[in-house]
Amino acid sequence: METNNKRQFLGYRRHDGKVGVRNHVLILPTITCATQAAKQITELVHGTVSFIHQHGCAQVGVDYEQTFRTYVGLGLNPNVYGVVVLGLGCETHQARSVAGEIAKTGKRVEMVSIQDHGGTLSAIAEGAKAATKLVQEASAQMREWCDFNELIIGTECGGSDACSGLSANPAVGVVSDMIVEKGGTAILAETTELIGAEHLLANRAKNDRVAKRAYEIIEAMENRSILMGVDIRTGNPSPGNIKGGLSSLEEKSLGAANKAGTSQLNEIIDYAEAPTEKGLVWMDTPGHDIEQLTGMVAGGAQVVLFTSGRGTPTGSPIAPVIKISTNTPMFERMSENMDLDAGTIIDGKETVEDVGKRIFDEIGMVCSGKLTKAEILKQHDFGIWRIGPTF
Repeated sequence: METNNKRQFLGYRRHDGKVGVRNHVLILPTITCATQAAKQITELVHGTVSFIHQHGCAQVGVDYEQTFRTYVGLGLNPNVYGVVVLGLGCETHQARSVAGEIAKTGKRVEMVSIQDHGGTLSAIAEGAKAATKLVQEASAQMREWCDFNELIIGTECGGSDACSGLSANPAVGVVSDMIVEKGGTAILAETTELIGAEHLLANRAKNDRVAKRAYEIIEAMENRSILMGVDIRTGNPSPGNIKGGLSSLEEKSLGAANKAGTSQLNEIIDYAEAPTEKGLVWMDTPGHDIEQLTGMVAGGAQVVLFTSGRGTPTGSPIAPVIKISTNTPMFERMSENMDLDAGTIIDGKETVEDVGKRIFDEIGMVCSGKLTKAEILKQHDFGIWRIGPTF
């Protein structure tokens, strides 16, 4: 969207200066035992979102820390106006601790415990009351013009095919460069699917430390499968990738790396960690679509670009996900799920740059309120990357 000769969009300015493109009240269950109660609160109170998960207890060490970081990061996402943290009471990930961490930033947050409030029905009632108050407050906030330098864009590909590296992924790379040029942040994820292409990103690193880190996280990802006594390539590329024409993980990685465009790689961050620098950032995530999506949103991404050659319904409860097809036949077959078609590049009707500009324009409209297909269908997918066993 254009205003005053400057690329801007209509977003929600938060108290800490950050900008949201949605105005959700998040019902955040810190334990799997509380997810059904959280779901019922969202059914009662319009304007709320939540998610189903299996985490929050019997986790220790770095696995505990990563899940905790994810919970807090989701609550801090600029698309969230306020949070109702819902816990059971005896879990490892205490709702009080999560709520306290979110509250440190000044964000509106309430805490409800199923055990302390006398059971499920009482907790639902208490949570619904708190959510109703937050939703009414949120509804009074008006959108205002915001610059693209305040955006964090997540990028990912799933259900890739032989066209991914030729059409949609390079087009997203154009968008990534455009966001970076405007002072914003673009997140590249999927460490698993960058194996074999890490040198291309390391060569663009800001400094030797970032370049070294690129090789380290690739090695760590491969070592995880070796410790299990398997080859990571037995699961990646997937059967659908192979049916779509991809021959190897390395071929898939070369296509996936195109989403990073040509910008300098400024930083490599851990899963669900917020970038400390603007520009191109690599988040260390698995190749699992939902887990990487959750990680980027917990890291602060307000909108996500998701390319696919096989098709996917994937969405997020917190951030709009713009789905981009790599080929036209799939786009026509799954038009109820896909938002944009980059298959026009394969058909010779548009250039990579043309499609990149079209995606960028779509970002402006989505950030200003246009709903994506996943949002319309309430595709609220969620999954956290587990890096430790349950005890």
